[in-house]
Amino acid sequence: MIIIHSEEELKLIRASSRIVAEVLKKLTKLIKPGVTTAELDKIAEEMIRKRGGTPAFKGYKGFPATICASINEEIVHGIPGFRVVKEGDIISVDIGVEYKGFFGDSAITVAVGEISSDIHKLLRVTREALFKGIEKVRAGNRLSDISHAVQSHVEKNGFSVVRDFVGHGIGSNLHEEPQIPNFGKPKQGPRLKPGMVLAIEPMVNMGTFEVEVQEDNWTAVTRDGQPSAHFEHTIIVTDGEPEIITM
Repeated sequence: MIIIHSEEELKLIRASSRIVAEVLKKLTKLIKPGVTTAELDKIAEEMIRKRGGTPAFKGYKGFPATICASINEEIVHGIPGFRVVKEGDIISVDIGVEYKGFFGDSAITVAVGEISSDIHKLLRVTREALFKGIEKVRAGNRLSDISHAVQSHVEKNGFSVVRDFVGHGIGSNLHEEPQIPNFGKPKQGPRLKPGMVLAIEPMVNMGTFEVEVQEDNWTAVTRDGQPSAHFEHTIIVTDGEPEIITM
């Protein structure tokens, strides 16, 4: 992974991340019963390009769309299409943007209308786990301090963290070293240094952590068919408080 030192590089990665945040905010307002995931994808691509960015996922290792749209038991990498979002669904939307050579990446899980109290808890705990991890983004801490904070909060609340997909470094590439698992013992791995940029993304399942990938070779689902939630932010390590740049 790169460590960003220049103000120009920081400006560009903030700009790419700001586009991500703006698009996610717009899509969140549009997610209602009756909308299709293809419609959300089209709007996301138009917004990104209008702002001078490029959809980072489209064409990445052959992925065919701008956003990942994963519904209910789908964990990540759901391909947008003609599927209609229904009352009581939850949908995870993951977006990456490239702007003048630098990348931003973020995800959110949205409730569609009324959902059950246990699924409300799943979303709340997953989002809380993300911020528990972000609290550990301090220069001098070890990478696995983030992982341990996420896992501890999730499992304390009776859910499981996905092992097959992890967070990552990000900067002049969408995915850079180091990988950031959402599980593990604390005080392991490299020390965090100012200028590192991390994409932290807990994926949390109501049941087992085990996953399966569907026949499209992209969409990952929970093995037991229970719901999954996904939240992600891009963060810059500083000399003090972590800077969340996808809010």
